[in-house]
Parts: sequence; structure tokens; C-alpha cells
Amino acid sequence: MSRTLRLLFVALLLALFVLVSPPSFVTGVTFTSPAGDSVLVTSGGAYSIRAQSPAWTFGGNIGKSLANMAVHAGKDHIGSYQEITFTYQASAARSGAIRTYDSKPVVLFTDTYLSAGSNSNPFPRLTQYPLHLQHLSYSGTFAHYSFRTMGYDSPWLFFDTRGNSFMLSPAANFMLASTQREPDGSIASGINATIPLLPQGFTQRTFLVIGSGINATFETWGHAMTDLQGKDRPANDANIPLDFLGYWTDAGATYYYSFDPAKGYTGTLLAVRDAFHRLGIPLGYMELDSWWYPKGLSASWQGDILGDKGGIYTYTADPTLFPRGLKGFHQKLSLPLGTHARWIDPLSPYRAEYSMSRNIITDVRYWNAIAANLENEGVIIYEQDWLNDNALPATNLNDPQAFLNNMASAMATYGISIQYCMALPRHFLQSTEYNNVTTIRVSNDHFTRARWDEFLYASRLAGSLGVWPSSDVFMSTEKYNLLLATLSAGIVGVGDPIGNINKRNLLHSVRADGMIVKPDTPVVPVDDLYIQDAKGLHSPMVAATYTDHDGMKAYYVFAYRRGKQTTVTLKPTSLGITGKAYVYNFFTGRGTVVAAGSAYSDRVTDASYYIVAPIGPSGIAFLGDKGKFVSLGKKRITQLRDDGNIEATIAFARGETTLKMHGYAPSMPVIAAAQGTVRSLVYHSSTHLFSFIVSPGNDSSSAVITISP
Repeated sequence: MSRTLRLLFVALLLALFVLVSPPSFVTGVTFTSPAGDSVLVTSGGAYSIRAQSPAWTFGGNIGKSLANMAVHAGKDHIGSYQEITFTYQASAARSGAIRTYDSKPVVLFTDTYLSAGSNSNPFPRLTQYPLHLQHLSYSGTFAHYSFRTMGYDSPWLFFDTRGNSFMLSPAANFMLASTQREPDGSIASGINATIPLLPQGFTQRTFLVIGSGINATFETWGHAMTDLQGKDRPANDANIPLDFLGYWTDAGATYYYSFDPAKGYTGTLLAVRDAFHRLGIPLGYMELDSWWYPKGLSASWQGDILGDKGGIYTYTADPTLFPRGLKGFHQKLSLPLGTHARWIDPLSPYRAEYSMSRNIITDVRYWNAIAANLENEGVIIYEQDWLNDNALPATNLNDPQAFLNNMASAMATYGISIQYCMALPRHFLQSTEYNNVTTIRVSNDHFTRARWDEFLYASRLAGSLGVWPSSDVFMSTEKYNLLLATLSAGIVGVGDPIGNINKRNLLHSVRADGMIVKPDTPVVPVDDLYIQDAKGLHSPMVAATYTDHDGMKAYYVFAYRRGKQTTVTLKPTSLGITGKAYVYNFFTGRGTVVAAGSAYSDRVTDASYYIVAPIGPSGIAFLGDKGKFVSLGKKRITQLRDDGNIEATIAFARGETTLKMHGYAPSMPVIAAAQGTVRSLVYHSSTHLFSFIVSPGNDSSSAVITISP
């Protein structure tokens, strides 16, 4: 749309507002962003946002006369912006603002109480927005996804059949925020109605993000959330639990409230460590679940016989299991620890010592003492569980924030990261306020196939917000669960019994030093799947992630059957590969060249896994480490480029002396090593697949190779 047409549109819109407003004189303030998006606010209370791409209009009416209207320009953590500000009188004197960003399709609404008043008349309240769209939101424990209901503490995603999307979500006060669809169809974003009064200075913010592409819109929204809060998004190897294979003892694991009586609990876990070591796959850390501290009426590690075993009696190692305390066990284990936490039991002595809110402690003294103890005992990750109910504070203006702020601040002081478990959607949003909330559980206890869909959709929410998704525990014998956990780019934690650890499967995920070879981002459903699932088609799930080597992206695609339909269609261009690509089936060892703009189809009777690699100027598709799920992951292939010859730097773990690399070439390639050695080149003229063995150079840690046509 030309600038003249845009100005004409604004003039017509202002005229319309004048016609439908009261007889009093109405003025308007407007601006158009460099991207072509326009905002209009009238003195009668009407406001409108018109997006350029897609060409959608959003609007509403505050229902009050506005004063002090002005346009401002500025810059925040998201970027440069323009903003219209105004004041008005509702139940209290209030100010509002509508901000758009110069280079991002993001709108930020601000509503501030200039004096104390009743929690009413939320802003924004959108009466105009695109209709007849599909929608997705989250609700309840582990943020379960739904294409039917609208969770009040969740972001709301709306999308059409072409993937054009918009998202509406709170941008502040996440534990108290509420989004509602009113009986008249309008959408109101404000504060939970159980809060009757809001104090002077209280400010609520709301994001509206508009974009093309469902996953792209999620990413734009999520980065706006973390940018606004100032969160440093953690890398996928930011700490030991993210970087290395771990052993977990939570529900679904072999040693959850169970151990070998001949060894005792600590002896059993020491034997677990030794079993992994004998296999040549060292553990990076060990998680101790709720069995490690006394609970309930009995104040014992077993807890109460009935119900859920009770809450924390004291957050200390049960002396019947740990006669030398948790520190003594850590010293003997010689591995970092992760510790689980419930709520505070009604009989806990903590209730007389610290400030409480329902069944949790808000008192900063408790959190400082606990964090200091954990650090001294070798704990590097703290898991707060039962956030959905038992560990949910009272709904008021103080307690939810005090609980989570004091927890995060104390743990950060002592270098301890946090995992949220049984989280509600509001906790996912709240994680954007804390740098050390690095992981969040996205599926129920014991990871199984029945949980794959919820895992993938909740991973979309988590990943967009800069917190790494975590599946629950599974066994190393469960190949598909191990694959999905690896593709999550988050935690990989197993709970095998001694004597039944599958080394071959684990080495698909980790190096010989236990380091996880993972993608750059969490695996999530591709755009088409949102559209198909919203329609209830029960087509096979298709989810993808990638490794990006300076713009040279390879994709990893997991597909599985969910109904009668078995055909899966992959279009590399929809993933992001614009030229030719090679689609390699990991489990069958076969592949196909896909021309630019074309599609690849396959029949999935159970589950399939594909590596989709670009065919660059060399005419070769390098598939990386033949033994790894994420064959081009940066913990294995640290550098990769194709400028007519493929150049790759390959990382070796201690003890790894040979690795097998493979790829596709139209004819036998030439392999040379600038560092290290290569040998045993094999080329199959029928499939055009090649493989070779590479060994590290003198430093024993890397090789540099060239593959030429």
C-alpha cells in the first residue's frame, strides 16, 4: 500500500470514529511505523491498529474520553518504537499507551493506575480482530495444549489456513494476568478478577504480535517477551544438566522410592554410576527425587502411606538413607546433584519459622538458607515441583511474585539453576523474568508415546520463551523417547535399572564423554500440523528442528502415525532450504534427492526420522556423524561450509579415536584431511551414498576435512 493510500485509510477511519462518537468534538492522534503499520487513537476512546502483512485490523474502545494524547519515539530492549500515550478517568485515574516497533511486528499495550482503584475496565479490550480463525492456547498442568478451549493464563494464538497468525498475551504480572473472551466476542487482557483493587502505580502490559508463519510468530513473540524482561536466553549447553547425560530417579524411573535392599539407596545409586562408567558412558549428574527428604506426618523419606506422601517436613537429607548427609553422599558419588522439592507439609516446623502463603514459603531467609545448603552439598539444579496446586501460593499482589522471585534470586546467588515442574502456563511466562530458570517439564510423569503430542506442543511454548523443554524420565532401551529427548535440545535423563542400560542407543544421543549432541532449537510441530490438528484430521505428526552452521541449515524431522493416515509429505522449502536437498531416513539408511520447490513423500506405519541436508555449490549433501541422531550437531561438527568444496571441523571426545562420517554425492567424492586422517572411503554408485572413517589430529580433539566433488 502506498503512503498516499495509507493516509487516506487513516483519514477515513478517523471520520468513521467521528460519526459513531458522541456529539462532542473528537480529535485523533496517529502514526505509521516504518514497516507500514498504523495506529490511531481518538479523544473519544477509540483505538485501532492496522497491520501491513497480513493486512489485519485490530481495535477497541476504552469507553472514556481521553486527554493528554501524544506521540513519542524511543527505544527499549526490543528495539526502536513509536508510541501514543494518553490519560483517562475510569474507576481511577489511569494512563495508557500503544507502542509499535519500527522493525518488528509487535504491539505493546500499557495500562497504568495513576491512583488506586477497582480492577475493572481492562485495556486492551479488542472488539475488532480477524474472525473465523483457528486458535491454540494452553491450560492446566504442564501447559496442556488445546485447539478448542482458551486458557485464561496462556498466550492465545490465532491463525488461518495459510499460517498468517497473531498472538495476544500478557507482558507483565504473569502470575495474576488473565485473558478472557467476553460474551460479546471481544477479547479482554487484564488482571485476574479475584484481585478487587489495584494500587497507585500498578502497570499491566499486553503484547499483540502479528506475523506470517505460525512458528515464526511464536518466535517473534517469545523473543519480545524475553527482550522486554531482559532475560539472557540460556544456550542449550548452558549448564551440566543441559550439556550432559543425566540419571533421574523421579516417577517412572527404576529407583523411584525403590532400591536394592542389599546395597541400600545410596549404594544402589553408586552402583548405577559405576554401571554407566563400565559401559564407557559417564554420567554428568544425578537427580534425587522427592524420596531424598522427610515428608508428611511420619517425617520419613517414604512419607505418608495414603495419598501423595505429604509435603516437605524439612528440606534435608533423610538420615536413614544418608547417614553422612547429602554432602557426604555427593563426595562419594563425585557427581553434581539435582534435587527435587514439593510443598511444605502442614506439620513442618518451617511454618512456625518462616512467612508462608498457603503451602509454600515466601520468606527470603528460607530461600537463602536452602540455596546455601544446596550449594555446599554439591547441588547444581533445583527442581520445584507441584507448581500447579500444592506449591501454588495465594492469589494476591505479593505472594506469587515473592515466592518465585526469592527462589530464583537465592538460587542464582549460589550458582544453582532451576527447573519448573507441573507448571501452569503462567509459570512458562514467568520464567522470562529469571536467567537461571533454564528448563521446564513439558510432559507428565514417565515419558511415553501417549505423551509425545503434549510434549511437542508445550515445547513450542517453552522454546519460544527461552526455557529448554524437558521430557520426563525414560529408559535407554526406548529408542524413540531417547530420540525425542535429544531433539528437544534440552535435558536427556534416563532411569534404567542396573544391568539393562542400552549403550548402543545412548551413543546415538551422546558422545563417549556423555556430552549430548543436540540441535540448536527444540523440536516442534511444523506449521501445517497446527492447521491439520486444529481441524481434527488425525494426520501423522511431523515435527522439526535444525542445526545452523552460519546459514547452512540441516533439519531433523520426526514423524509418527496417530490415526489411519500414513502418508507424510515433507517440503524442504517449508523448512527453510530453498535449493536442492537430500532427505535421509535414519532408520532405513536410504535417501532421496529433492529438487528445489519439490516435496518428498513417505509412508509412516509407526515412526520415522529424517535428516534433511542442503545440497550446496559442491553438489554434495554432508550428513555428518553416521552414528548420531543429530548428525550435524555442533558438539560433533563444530564448523561447516560449502563454497564448492565442503569444509568441516569435527570434534572428538576423550577416548574417541575414529568416527564414521557419511553423505550424498552424485559421484565418488575426494576426501582430504588438513588436520587428522581419513581412510576407508566407500561409495555406493546405486544410492550415491558415501562414508569414510576420520581420526583426530595430534591434539586428539579435532579433525579438519575437505570433501570435493
